[in-house]
Amino acid sequence: MLSRLNATDRATLAALPRSLVILLENILAHEADPAPYVAHFRQWLDHGAPEAEIPFRPSRILMQDTAGVAALADLAALRDHAAGHGFAPETVDAAIPIDLVIDHSVHVDHSGTPDAAARNLALEYARNGERYRFFKWAERAFDRLTIVPPGQGICHQINLERLTSGCVRHEGRWMAETVIGTDSHTTMVNALGVLGWGVGGIEAELAALGAPVPIALPRVVEVRLEGRLADGVTATDAALFITAHLRRADVVDQIVEFSGPALDHLTLPDRAAIANMCPEYGATAALFPVDEATLAYMAAMGRPVEDYQAYARQTGLWRDAGPPRLYSRRLILDLGVVEPVMAGPSRPQQIVPLAALPASLREHFPQDDDALIAIAAITSCTNTANPALMVAAGLIAQKAVARGLSVPPWVKTSLAPGSPRIAAMLAFAGLQESLDALGFHVVGFGCTTCVGNSGDLKPEAAGKGRLLAAVLSGNRNFENRIHPAIRANYLASPPLVVAAALAGRMGVNLAQDALGTDRNGAPVFLRDLWPDAAEVAAVLQGLPDRVETPSVDRTWACLEAPDGAQFPWDPASTMVLPPPFFARGAQGLTGDLHGARALLVLGDNVTTDHISPIGRIEASSPAAAWLRAHGQGNPGSYGERRANDRVMLRGTFDNARLVNHLADGPGNRALGPDGAETSVFEAAQAFAAQGIPLLVFAGERYGTGSARDWAAKGTALLGIGAVIARSFERIHRANLVAMGVLPLVWDQDAAALVHADSRIAILGIDGLSVDRRDLIIEIDTPGEGVRRYPARADVGSAGQIALLRDGGLFARFARRFG
Repeated sequence: MLSRLNATDRATLAALPRSLVILLENILAHEADPAPYVAHFRQWLDHGAPEAEIPFRPSRILMQDTAGVAALADLAALRDHAAGHGFAPETVDAAIPIDLVIDHSVHVDHSGTPDAAARNLALEYARNGERYRFFKWAERAFDRLTIVPPGQGICHQINLERLTSGCVRHEGRWMAETVIGTDSHTTMVNALGVLGWGVGGIEAELAALGAPVPIALPRVVEVRLEGRLADGVTATDAALFITAHLRRADVVDQIVEFSGPALDHLTLPDRAAIANMCPEYGATAALFPVDEATLAYMAAMGRPVEDYQAYARQTGLWRDAGPPRLYSRRLILDLGVVEPVMAGPSRPQQIVPLAALPASLREHFPQDDDALIAIAAITSCTNTANPALMVAAGLIAQKAVARGLSVPPWVKTSLAPGSPRIAAMLAFAGLQESLDALGFHVVGFGCTTCVGNSGDLKPEAAGKGRLLAAVLSGNRNFENRIHPAIRANYLASPPLVVAAALAGRMGVNLAQDALGTDRNGAPVFLRDLWPDAAEVAAVLQGLPDRVETPSVDRTWACLEAPDGAQFPWDPASTMVLPPPFFARGAQGLTGDLHGARALLVLGDNVTTDHISPIGRIEASSPAAAWLRAHGQGNPGSYGERRANDRVMLRGTFDNARLVNHLADGPGNRALGPDGAETSVFEAAQAFAAQGIPLLVFAGERYGTGSARDWAAKGTALLGIGAVIARSFERIHRANLVAMGVLPLVWDQDAAALVHADSRIAILGIDGLSVDRRDLIIEIDTPGEGVRRYPARADVGSAGQIALLRDGGLFARFARRFG
């Protein structure tokens, strides 16, 4: 596709970073008149990142089930809307391939037994049969949709192992494969040199319907990796080290490209762990170059590599190919200084050396001397895709069992491999037997504990009044995510998860203290169990080229589902209901906002876990009350009801750790128009009944976390017209715009300025444009008078402003077929 450029442009633009070469090629392949966009790339080289918007058309879409069910329900409702206005329902169809992997619904209800995986899978089907029948209908109804059934693994690991080809054919020519996904960790595919990132479900729907996804031409940071990991230091340690450093370097909204001699010593799974953590350091994508390690991994997975190799070499995407590249800035990280760490107790960037873990615990929980480890979970695509990490965990278990060590009874242990291939590898190597002996039986093939599907705690830990901790090999450890009773959550490599389980307490100094005693009463230390690199390599070399994977569960094939172009909604359902977005009649951003009230005044680091309904539905919540009123005594989890807007709306901002400065304590609390404290949902309903517009105020990094579309959908449905924060994370900000909610940035302490009785106006909206984004926030508080503060609309392009004027993507979709 780059051949469409003239010789001068080809020579000039060869200096672009690899990610921008891919974006430029994408434009050349799809736009009838690419010249204006080519000019933006020239300006990028001359002046850094210009404030320019470009169209992006990904090759395919990756979905997981909890976000995917909401997106497909939206498309099914759009079919109804189109049919109601005289269009054939099939007019609404997938224009590009969509792979939806059911991986977010399995819970660790059963663990520590040989049949745990089978029992958890049976429960998964029992809970989600209605959702799964909807998925089967969708696969039949939408021509380019493929469903990967439950029990096959985590979407990002499946994407890495089975779905990615590297390059695709377009109009008879090869071009780079590109991916967007409804999960922020779609960036894991960047390890293969494939450009992809997470988006909200709404943006995915836009791409699915054949429209380009508008993106800002990004800044690109080269991160040169030098040195090599010392023996005993894992890829997890490297990923957490890089996360901490890049978060401090503020790479939010930027693309990271890795280079340097350290790549010689990083396997493809090592690179995948680093790319997977990209959302945790805030970047849009984290691209590795294509090299021999890339091709060797793809070949081992049974993927053809000849075309990708030729394409990468010819286009300059091959490692060290082409002229020197220009970047927005360059950073250097030395992997030689990385040491074994955990990250916690509530953020992935809070890395702590092993010797400092007890002090870290005391720093964050000064009232507690120690914490019982209630959950030790080997989980998440970040680490279970890495054979070396999983073998290391198995070897520690093997040595621990040989010494007679055991796990304390209060620790709930679990192992959820990201694919059956990894489980088969552990079994073939003879390591699963030792993991089983410590209670790390396979509990299923899905995200499990990493997304909060941890199940109940063991009775020995629950209800003891002690500080409880979790140690998991996941990628997120936000407050209230893993389990509502657990306050300290630490991320760690799989072998460290096993070691922590043996210790049973977070107050143990894993670097120095004994994990336990052997059969003779002698202390056993981590250094006694830790395998060296040669031991791990010996196990890996002893594996055959192909390990036979377990057979596919037949339950999916036997599951009955409806046919037809339109889905037969059941009005009595509590799982799948037609969403309201195409009947809302959204007015859009038409003028200044007056007389608004603050529903929430929040602090820094409010994540999408705080905003979006996630985890179990508490019995006291408005969502549970709605379900009881509709005959559901056991409310289950929000993930099971992502296609029920009645439940999801009531669960927005329903988080026990949410701190609203207008309320008296943490949790799902807000003040209604009469000043009485109630739930966020009930307060919003009361304001809506009086026609009062609502605002949310927050601090730094608002919306950090997963690509949760309901964090924005729920915000809009609550009647919140704007969110004012000191800074936003990219995906959530884009989702807010897609829902017609205005994101504003200001440099003020909202908790000191905004009160429950403050009347607020946002002035200057009429004149909002790309060149005029400065607005005024006017706060009128009784007894304090009227104060004005400068603010700025956090929108990067004319396209985003037009979207806000239209009332969001759903309003635009409705007009297309209305």
